[in-house]
Amino acid sequence: MNTDAIEIRLARPDDASAIAEVHDLAWRNAYRGLIPGPELERMVERRGAKWWKNAIDRKTRIVVLAFGGVVAGYATYGRNRALGLPFQGEIFELYLRPEYQGLGFGRRLFSAVRRDLAGHAVKSILVWALADNEGACGFYRRLGGEPVDTTVESFGSARLQKIAFGWSAAAG
Repeated sequence: MNTDAIEIRLARPDDASAIAEVHDLAWRNAYRGLIPGPELERMVERRGAKWWKNAIDRKTRIVVLAFGGVVAGYATYGRNRALGLPFQGEIFELYLRPEYQGLGFGRRLFSAVRRDLAGHAVKSILVWALADNEGACGFYRRLGGEPVDTTVESFGSARLQKIAFGWSAAAG
């Protein structure tokens, strides 16, 4: 594989439609059967191209991974929102188009986010995943994430457990 074809960069306004498409495909793939259908549909539909363009325009920290000129994935991140946990940063979302999963692109995207956060003196991070999302939990464990907390989130009538995976300042 020619690694020159892989680009990880800050999202631009003209990426909004591609990010919305990745979000749609990745969420349906990851959460179908976990999050009740009507709730999942509402969550996906509210994150169209206009929503993503507004997020980019507001300077939300969003990076995209493009492969051969196609936006294959994205990540959003910033300061940790769980103030009770001793981590400085948080990856809010990290998603790839289903056909790009399992090829090492997620690891590259994760590493790029870690480097960017470290460049802003954010050394420790966490990320939340649904406990029943075996793919995501396995991915974060393989990257060295340690379970550090759990919570429950409601999706309509369903109450689903979430796990926080953490990486200390010493972790790479």
